[in-house]
Amino acid sequence: MANRNLAMCAALVVIGLGVGGCGRAGPSAATVPLPSRTASAPAASPSAGPGSATPSATPRSGGLKAQAQPLAGKIVGIDPGHNGGNFNDPDAIGAQIWNGTAMEACDTTGTTTDVGYTEAQFNFNVATYLRADLRRDGARVVMTRTSNDGVGPCVNRRAAIINDSGADVAVDIHADGGPASGRGFTILEPEPVGPNDKVIAASVRLGGDLRQAMLAGTTMPVSDYTGSDGILPRDDLAGLNLTTVPKVLIECGNMRNAVDAGLLVTARFQQQVASALTAAIVRYLRPA
Repeated sequence: MANRNLAMCAALVVIGLGVGGCGRAGPSAATVPLPSRTASAPAASPSAGPGSATPSATPRSGGLKAQAQPLAGKIVGIDPGHNGGNFNDPDAIGAQIWNGTAMEACDTTGTTTDVGYTEAQFNFNVATYLRADLRRDGARVVMTRTSNDGVGPCVNRRAAIINDSGADVAVDIHADGGPASGRGFTILEPEPVGPNDKVIAASVRLGGDLRQAMLAGTTMPVSDYTGSDGILPRDDLAGLNLTTVPKVLIECGNMRNAVDAGLLVTARFQQQVASALTAAIVRYLRPA
């Protein structure tokens, strides 16, 4: 009986272990609220505008630590595209920067749904859910922005933040502003332009893992209006051109399409995307 009680106590102690995470100095060091997976939609009503709130903060508890931390020792970069304050500073985001092949704007406001729910808010919500998932799995997470009320940073600076962190892998999170008749997600993969030459093959593999995870974990189909079967190589975006770590950019759906928008504004879908991203990153970093 004594041995049985000791075994039961040991099991309870193991199950109760929490999962911690790390930050880094610089733009990614501020504390980001960790979202609750049981929370209601985080200001995701279709009428929400640029000032919508972000997910609330309670990480999910883990199970057995060895099983719950497949990303222990790994660094993951997350770039939530755009920023909520970009609407207020057109001069700053309109400044021209070198993207590796040509000049492009520092940043843009991003798109919105027909009723004004912003891409910047969607991107940040998904990134916050994703950060919680990755930390639960043992990863150190680097964010290019830690709020949704600032301006920028410029897209070349976002690439530098992730490159300088020594990330093992990175994702840029976006939603598209395509034709209203078009549906679906698209994964943008880098084409070789110089700085990114050494990570092209790895990025393509990551893109394939993410495509599979999105189809398995969400109800969003592959895009029917751009790319090929959900994949689109690009050589004109600073985030992909300047990366020195394996990276892809995902357009999670089309905000200008009524069906896609109905999904994109919900906490449930945002959580599903975060889970799909996590699954793809785990698969990429720990292939069977």
